[in-house]
Amino acid sequence: MATTNRSLSSLTSRLTEALPRSLHPGAWWGWALSLAVVASLTTNPLIHLLLIAVLTLVVTARRGDSPFARAFRLYVILAGVIIGIRVVLHLLVGLKFGTIELVRLPTIGLPSWAAGIVLGGTVYLEGLLRAVIEGLRLGTIIICVGAANALANPKRLLRVFPAALHDIGTALVVAVSVAPQLAESVVRVMRARRLRGDHRKGLRAIKHIAVPILHDTLERSIQLAASMASRGYGRRELLDPRDEKVTTALTFGGLMLAMLGLYGVFVTVGFSLSSWPLLAAGLLVSYAGLRRAGRQVRRTAYRPDPWRAAEWVTVGSGVIAALAVFVARRIDPAGMILPLEPLGWPQLPVLVLIGLLVAALPAFLTPPPRLSRTAPRVREAVSV
Repeated sequence: MATTNRSLSSLTSRLTEALPRSLHPGAWWGWALSLAVVASLTTNPLIHLLLIAVLTLVVTARRGDSPFARAFRLYVILAGVIIGIRVVLHLLVGLKFGTIELVRLPTIGLPSWAAGIVLGGTVYLEGLLRAVIEGLRLGTIIICVGAANALANPKRLLRVFPAALHDIGTALVVAVSVAPQLAESVVRVMRARRLRGDHRKGLRAIKHIAVPILHDTLERSIQLAASMASRGYGRRELLDPRDEKVTTALTFGGLMLAMLGLYGVFVTVGFSLSSWPLLAAGLLVSYAGLRRAGRQVRRTAYRPDPWRAAEWVTVGSGVIAALAVFVARRIDPAGMILPLEPLGWPQLPVLVLIGLLVAALPAFLTPPPRLSRTAPRVREAVSV
């Protein structure tokens, strides 16, 4: 009987895991931030391009049908704009170095207070590639944040935020929600213009699009603020002023001790022996202050997001990719950069390739997202 119950429970857990559901938002953000660490540790364009391919694969396979999921391409476009701006800045005021000459721009002299800055000049291939790589690294980090924003609804992050940081979490959720709401407003306004027979493009269409988009975004923001106020966000219980002073003293004092401990660990060598206990004491005191501050917020969670095997697989794949890059950077530092002096073809370390392949596992080993029931009807109506 016990064996039968065990087999039934294991079968039920497997079926529950295979059913469509939304993963815990912390798992997606942990996976995306781990890949952002990978992007920040290398200037190899092959690694960045493979990383963007992994992000696109996972987002395409596991994003839902919410407005936040449709904002991923905006982050990709923003990454391209960042690369373009970095190249333009290099052409105007960047440091020109290299041996392969591309083009000679006219040089503009500047006053004496701007000594060392030259406008224009000869552009070399090595310097231009360095500018592209620096822009690509920042753009890849932006795409990692966009992937987390597309896979995890930012509003669900309020469930996992500590109670003491509830106000900060509310502000962050409202700030992150601006881009998806703006994208949804653009789609809605453009669809309404096509239904009315308005096919104007270019600068003439901007004045007819900008005002409705801003009005729609402002209206949705007001609705979001009203719904959050009706659910009790920002409300606190009346406490004794002495308790608030004790909480502030604990939090501020713990942060000061933690800062001194970090200073001793990373800067001063002679102070490092006593810096670790100071850092630990600062973290403990700060934790006590946050616990006391969390008592002021009373909140409940209806159907809290579970943390199951799929969440561990998601976070673990991102951490493994970051660890692979750390180890590869120690073993072969030359493989993590683009050789510019002299110019050469970048290498692709096998360990980094394996780590990126592991980072793509959430596209196959996690349950598909739960789609809304009205999504097929909406798609059918739009196609008609």
